[in-house]
Amino acid sequence: MPQLAAFPKAFMQALCKDGTMRVSEWIDLATKLDIDGLEWYAGFLEMADEANWSLFRRQVEERGKVIPMLCCSPDFTHPDRNFREKEIAKQKRWIYMAQALGCTYCRVLSGQRRPELSVEAGIQLAADCIKVCLPYAQERGITLIIENHYKDDFWEYPEFAQKMEVFCQLVDSVHHPNFGVNYDPSNTYLAGEDPLELLKRVSDRVVTMHASDRYLIEGTLADLRREEGGSAGYAKRLRHGEIGKGLNDYDAIFKELKRVGFDGWISIEDGVEGMAQLERSVTFLRRKMAEYWPGK
Repeated sequence: MPQLAAFPKAFMQALCKDGTMRVSEWIDLATKLDIDGLEWYAGFLEMADEANWSLFRRQVEERGKVIPMLCCSPDFTHPDRNFREKEIAKQKRWIYMAQALGCTYCRVLSGQRRPELSVEAGIQLAADCIKVCLPYAQERGITLIIENHYKDDFWEYPEFAQKMEVFCQLVDSVHHPNFGVNYDPSNTYLAGEDPLELLKRVSDRVVTMHASDRYLIEGTLADLRREEGGSAGYAKRLRHGEIGKGLNDYDAIFKELKRVGFDGWISIEDGVEGMAQLERSVTFLRRKMAEYWPGK
């Protein structure tokens, strides 16, 4: 049966920007949930001190949980070679961080969708950078996972590989035992596309999943798809919501993942309205997981 983790979506400002929440507070809250692990973020303010890495790992493991995934955001599509080399160095440090935390997975991205960048050039740049990082990850027992992402909070432009065709081309250009897909169904809506169509195209490469849900606050999905690149809908039409109450069809998603033998981590990227909402999302996912992976 896949294992369940949670990500502090509701507390990113507090953990990464203003420091009004300590990481130990998040650990205390999250480890009370019916989950198996805590997905980590490289940008937590307290992660700047390397001495904290082993401390946080110990705090999590003492509560019977693990840290399976490290979320980070390299920008591999910059036209300047020196910039890309610095991003590769950052990704390698994140891989080292992931190993110290006891992770199995560390996220990679393509980079920003800069207006002057062609699809062919962007895929080449991103794939080359990922391939440079893979031997380093393999030596440390880490699998790099690329997400069909929307946009990092600190980026000027959306994800280069936001659109399905570009994402699939990039995934298909990198084949390595320590490389796979982190599937996020909600992000596909932000591209104005169908999450099930994307899943069926990459399901045999999916090793982890972000579980979230979105709901429309105005208009229709057709309206969302008409907006340029889908990205404008992020602010105007879509909101995070309780898992199982939004647009995603978790029966169809889990049916396809079960078909291809998925047995990885599912990390909840919701709970923006607080811990009670996150608890309800955990309950929903536990029930659905038991339906599709019974007796495990």
